[in-house]
Amino acid sequence: MKKIQLIPALLMAFLMIGQLAVASENPLIKKKVITMPENVKKVIDNSCFGCHNTDSRNDDAKEELDFKTLDQLTATQKLGALKHIRETIEENEMPPKKFLEHKPEKALTQAQKELLINWVKQESTALLKK
Repeated sequence: MKKIQLIPALLMAFLMIGQLAVASENPLIKKKVITMPENVKKVIDNSCFGCHNTDSRNDDAKEELDFKTLDQLTATQKLGALKHIRETIEENEMPPKKFLEHKPEKALTQAQKELLINWVKQESTALLKK
């Protein structure tokens, strides 16, 4: 009878240990990092980073996307953020029109939009391969 009670206890212990192993950071697993070439960084710094960073006064923008903490996201969250960036650019939602009324120099050119969209596609593919 005691053997029958021991089996569920052992099963539960193994399940809990397995969950802890999955939840903990394994230093042997290579972290999936988003790379940002200098030409992409220049565009983001000029037109995006001012609002989309941890230190921004625009709470909505930094909550939506924070470039300073992008690499802290899980791979799935990074893919979601990259998809959001692509869709937002394709729909001409960023930078917002109201913002551009005061700072027209922050507008993205068609070439910059294409550069960012291609970068997003490349990084998404790289994340899926790692």
